[in-house]
Amino acid sequence: MRKLATLVALLTTLSLHAQDSYQFTTVIDLEATPIISQGRTGTCWSFSASSFIESEIIRLTGKMINLSEMYTVRQTYMDKAENYVMRQGLANFSEGGLAHDVLNSIKANGLVPNEAYNGLDEGSNYHNHAEMVAVLESMVKTYADNPGEKLSKKWRPAVSAVLDVYLGKAPETFAYEGKTYTPQSFLKMTQINPDDYVSITSFNHADFYSSFILNIPDNFSNGSFYNLPLDEFIRTLDNSLENGYSVEFDCDVSEPTFSAKHGLAIIPEDAQNNKVALEGLYPELAVSQQFRQDEFENFTTTDDHLMHIMGLVNDQKGNKYYKVKNSWGNNSDRIGNDGFINMSESYMRLKTISITVHKDAIPKDIAKKLGLK
Repeated sequence: MRKLATLVALLTTLSLHAQDSYQFTTVIDLEATPIISQGRTGTCWSFSASSFIESEIIRLTGKMINLSEMYTVRQTYMDKAENYVMRQGLANFSEGGLAHDVLNSIKANGLVPNEAYNGLDEGSNYHNHAEMVAVLESMVKTYADNPGEKLSKKWRPAVSAVLDVYLGKAPETFAYEGKTYTPQSFLKMTQINPDDYVSITSFNHADFYSSFILNIPDNFSNGSFYNLPLDEFIRTLDNSLENGYSVEFDCDVSEPTFSAKHGLAIIPEDAQNNKVALEGLYPELAVSQQFRQDEFENFTTTDDHLMHIMGLVNDQKGNKYYKVKNSWGNNSDRIGNDGFINMSESYMRLKTISITVHKDAIPKDIAKKLGLK
């Protein structure tokens, strides 16, 4: 009898596990270009924001264009070097950046297709910036230390020359689909207006419905963010997707419940379920504004990685997840994910630092509060 009871319990457990395995149904799936890998670089900000802009080009023109991430990276490194050297080393110089850095570069330098500038070594199909970054860091530190006691004007062309060696010289003109463009004329063809996009966050150390400079390490360019209460932040995100606008976002991916392998990001209510919740449904944490703030201020939530939100899915119990396009290649072992992440609303509420959206995607009442209407 004891053996029979044990067998029944085991079969019941197996049945429940099978019943609770994730089953996703697509709700919204916006058009996006294929997933590619950022390689051994810290340039997720350019890959994700470029993907976001590519989807915007599809929405605006119907054209699917593979943009050059490295054109933006090359231009932005000059801005980073300028910031670091002229602040005499009292600034951040790293591979990281944010979505507004891509928009700033687009406004100043235009856009280039990947076929005109891929930033790869000849014969390579994989980005590896380890050596280049080490060289650049050494250079800008030397210039900031000013060993000659009078900084010469040679440092800017020297940094630019190193970028040319590793990434290639940025093109002034190029051919695309039988036409000749400059980066600015190509930008005009895409119909992208960088001023149409805004970044939004949700933290209670700043006034809501105002804009402020978010103090995170990768915000080297001191970009401003509009600040919304958490519920309105999520409503803005959902409204964007529901109206055909994809979303760029910055988040923390250091949690054990963020798994590229499983194509899943969740925040279980009970942390003891962190591991098993990657395989089956468990209740998730209700995230408040204050808990989000506390996790940010104690550095449990940090700005690790930028990605591109391009849809919504539901699990079999009706719970909402955001379909996220990653830039780590097609490395998921879960059939149908192919490098995408299904991120729960709990994870989004807790671990997202900011989003970037087209200003027309913001609900009208919220836009009015922000002074955008």
